[in-house]
Amino acid sequence: MTKKILEGKVIKDQNNKTITVLVKRRFPHPFFGKIITSSKKYHAHDETNKFKVGDIVKIIESKPFSKKKRWEVINT
Repeated sequence: MTKKILEGKVIKDQNNKTITVLVKRRFPHPFFGKIITSSKKYHAHDETNKFKVGDIVKIIESKPFSKKKRWEVINT
């Protein structure tokens, strides 16, 4: 099974080697057809503390780094 890759915006970078990424996705409602926007926050591992607030990044599923961190930043 392939790993999921998501794209989002960095909204928090205060923790060491961790960033919080807000991923928004748009999809039509199953019955009404209206476009719905849903968003979710993910904690991602950033080994070099390279990414700052406002950056657009891609994250990929990975091994668990901690209780909440299950994603890792792809170098873009």
